[in-house]
Amino acid sequence: MPIHSPMKRSIQEQAYLLAAEFQKTAIQRDREGGNPKWERDLIRKSGLLNLLTPERLGGMGKTWGDVCEVVQIFAQADSSLAHVYGYHFLNLTTPYFYGTSEQSDFYYQQAIQQNLFWGNAFNPIDLNLFATKKNSSILLNGKKTFCSGSADSDYLIVSSIFEETEIPLIAIIPTNRQGIEVNGDWDHFGQRQTDSGSITFKNVPVYKEDILAAVPPNDEFLSIRSSIANFLISHIMLGVTKSAINEALQYVSTKTRARFAQDSSAIDDPYIQRHLGKFHIQYEAAESLISQTTAAFQEAWEKGWNLTEKEKTSIQNSIGVAKAFITTAGLDITSRIFDVMGSRATSNTYRYDRFWRNIRTLSLHAPIDYEIQRLGTWTLQNYKNHLDLEENQ
Repeated sequence: MPIHSPMKRSIQEQAYLLAAEFQKTAIQRDREGGNPKWERDLIRKSGLLNLLTPERLGGMGKTWGDVCEVVQIFAQADSSLAHVYGYHFLNLTTPYFYGTSEQSDFYYQQAIQQNLFWGNAFNPIDLNLFATKKNSSILLNGKKTFCSGSADSDYLIVSSIFEETEIPLIAIIPTNRQGIEVNGDWDHFGQRQTDSGSITFKNVPVYKEDILAAVPPNDEFLSIRSSIANFLISHIMLGVTKSAINEALQYVSTKTRARFAQDSSAIDDPYIQRHLGKFHIQYEAAESLISQTTAAFQEAWEKGWNLTEKEKTSIQNSIGVAKAFITTAGLDITSRIFDVMGSRATSNTYRYDRFWRNIRTLSLHAPIDYEIQRLGTWTLQNYKNHLDLEENQ
């Protein structure tokens, strides 16, 4: 049965089938970089791009938990594909945050009807893309960087500011619109096939219907959009970490030489056992944190514009804690797997360093030092508020 028969398989079965295909060429594609066009087309055909779209609009009506489960499964085989897949939903749901309900429904339906893969030119801290008004038209000129999933995308979420002002413009534009050039210049040591390079805009027209112009009824809910990327990255890191541990277990069981006794197996080495035991503890703790965060995020998503400030802070803190923990644990584990595998495992034949390289690259998206400092500030303020409350009672 072909991979693109989504109705005859569960979401998990479909995801594992795709991951098995990705795994076959993961090492080669990590070496080559570039765009994973064939693999992205497999995702298109699978139907898994429609998980979050409401059933009333023809989608599968699933949860963020379902999305993140697929993200983790993909990440165990290829974290780049997990990245562009997860970010597809970050981009697809942007009209829900910034657009009218009619715009949100329209783009959900378009995505299903045309089997669209969404990319972005959103990067809000990159202010080198400018909008100008010319007569009754708006034109975009400039450049955006870190545009994950841009190559081979169908639509782009674009953020810019009007020239010589700080007035923002958020729009949805077809990637093939005249004047858009996806530069294909992503060549970093990790996340080699996320197409996170730059896009150049040269007199790109923006039409009235492209602009997301709704006034959000609740800034608390709107603010969680900026947390979705960190939320997804935590799941990618967890999948990468699990894959690294599994690779280490397989290598130790079949290739690592025993050090303490020539007639023994490496799996009986207490030094190796201790390392693997620590890996297990770190992974289980990270998985538990991320699982709790996923459940809390889904609750926040379902509350939507009714989300309170306290609830917003709670979910942001949960995401921050989970990301900080898996970043630290993932970097540690993916570096120390070589302690149990041995020097031969550093051969480029295996490219086991890709696990560390990918997590290291992902970790630099909103570095955890700032998140940890924010959490520290919140903890101190929360404690002070508690003391003040006790004094006033």
